[in-house]
Amino acid sequence: MSALVLTGARIGTGDVAAVAREARKVEIGPDVIGRLEKARKVLDHAAASGQHIYGLNTGLGANLGTTVEGDASAFQRQLLEGRSGAVGETLPIETVRATMVARASMLSAGGSGLSPAVFVALVDALNAGIHPVMPSLGSIGAGDLVLMTTLARLLIGEGEADYQGRRMPAAKALMMARLAPIRLAPKDGLSLINASAVSAGSGALVVTDALSALVQQQQAGALTMEGIGANRTILDPRLHMARPAAGQQEAAKALHDLLARDEAPAPTTLQDPLSIRCMPSIHGALIEAIGQAKRAVEIELNAAADNPLVLGDDGVVMSTGNFHTAALSLAFETLGLAIAQCAAACVARLIQLTGSGRNGLPKYLSPVGGASAGFVPLQKTATSILAAIRHKANPVMLDFLPVSEGVEDHATQSPLAIAKCAGMIVLWRRLIAFELMAAAQAVDLREGLVLAPRISAVHAGIRALVPVLKEDRPLGIDAEALHAALASGNWTLHQADLVQEQA
Repeated sequence: MSALVLTGARIGTGDVAAVAREARKVEIGPDVIGRLEKARKVLDHAAASGQHIYGLNTGLGANLGTTVEGDASAFQRQLLEGRSGAVGETLPIETVRATMVARASMLSAGGSGLSPAVFVALVDALNAGIHPVMPSLGSIGAGDLVLMTTLARLLIGEGEADYQGRRMPAAKALMMARLAPIRLAPKDGLSLINASAVSAGSGALVVTDALSALVQQQQAGALTMEGIGANRTILDPRLHMARPAAGQQEAAKALHDLLARDEAPAPTTLQDPLSIRCMPSIHGALIEAIGQAKRAVEIELNAAADNPLVLGDDGVVMSTGNFHTAALSLAFETLGLAIAQCAAACVARLIQLTGSGRNGLPKYLSPVGGASAGFVPLQKTATSILAAIRHKANPVMLDFLPVSEGVEDHATQSPLAIAKCAGMIVLWRRLIAFELMAAAQAVDLREGLVLAPRISAVHAGIRALVPVLKEDRPLGIDAEALHAALASGNWTLHQADLVQEQA
């Protein structure tokens, strides 16, 4: 895999995921160091002229009116120590790596005034696999600075690090990797932490996972259509051109392509339940929501969102609110609602498949009948999972209080909104596994049914993990095995092509 080259532009969510999960190396583009040096000179000149610069020669937050004198480097260390208030369970390594590459991408735009040596140290630590131990609780979305202090402290040799699968003092990890702690120049500490890099990095991972889960959901929905004998005229492109709602044509085409064959079987009904008939609309809304979230994340990844902001070409330093992520939070709140809607339809199809018998299918998808429970107990488990998804879909971006003596009287809660989405995708994949299992059983109970080639591959993938139900057995064990495959990335049936289509 070729290295990701930081240029200050054009970094995508997939790039972040590759660095975070596949250890893709990061390189610094040829123009970046010159851009950083130029911005640093502008910053130093402004400070030397007596300009009050937030976080360089003034305090932070409620201490804005306090002038900082003396050792500027010592103040930057003090700044980090005083804001190291994050608590709770530590973030996964992949989220920390996503945060690190997100901050490096943002900094490469050159708006921070960060010392070039500090930028190089950040990239070197990332490539060496040295990661700060970063607690998960502490950011309200007005910049992620409380969480980001762990990254800045790592680079100066303070705090704890994860390195080579072990937790150790940061100074030891740097030494083992033959890297040296950095010395902070004026504003360097603030430049490292005053950003929404946790939100942008974790958001990139959520977008990647949402695209992957969407493909799996389309496969499950198409297999349900096969198993239940659905009327596939709903996928006629003319219908979706007549009402070109967001993402609907793309969703209909994906389902149509999955079900493509030389001769389609005759439908068993004139009209199917809405969870089947309206799949293009439901999936289309999710495609649009994923696209909105992707755009919002990539704006952050490629933007100079610092406060204060150094405009190198204009030679000025100005205070901003660019770190504020209202649009990012809104995008992920919307994505969460779209996921919840898609998950609800998934459960509805599961209940249709596993109920009293529809379109000639046996009761509970049991081949033995009688007192057999078949698949019907999964309805309860699916309903409980859907309730958890719906709970997470409740918005959080309006839940804030004024802090720092009213200076910070608005927040976006972007880390929480994004974390909710991540949790929803995990639960949603479990529902997809249920639908895949039930749809595969329905297909196997329809004698003489010849599947479309791509759906046949999906069916074979399920059967490689989950055998046909011939008599009652613990289906939860089967569901766990299939979910593990969906979540691990080992479920690769035509997935790369479909993800590219949706992206």
